[in-house]
Amino acid sequence: MRPREKKILKRIIRERIARLFQLAEENAETHPDRAKRYVELARKLSMKNKTPIPREWKRRFCKKCGAFWIPGKNVVIRTKPRPQPHVEYICLECGARYRYPYLREKLKGMEDEKQSAGEQG
Repeated sequence: MRPREKKILKRIIRERIARLFQLAEENAETHPDRAKRYVELARKLSMKNKTPIPREWKRRFCKKCGAFWIPGKNVVIRTKPRPQPHVEYICLECGARYRYPYLREKLKGMEDEKQSAGEQG
């Protein structure tokens, strides 16, 4: 396969993954089993073709049971300050817990505040 064909194939795969996640989001409220299936198909497509799932969708489903998350309905999202600042996702379907650090985002916000204060003063 030529490099150009590979690029085209990767683009098509990314579009399919995005479409499957859009369908999962649309059906999550009314048909949770269907949404779970869309997530499963997107993950299989991603793994088979070694194409990463876009960051915007990565934190929207449970990696253990495959449930598409609806905040407040089947996932609890909390911010925790210690030991390191992080966001904790708790899946209410299987009980899995995921931690995502947000120190980098917090530091970036502090830098932005310093810059805006420097411009004003």
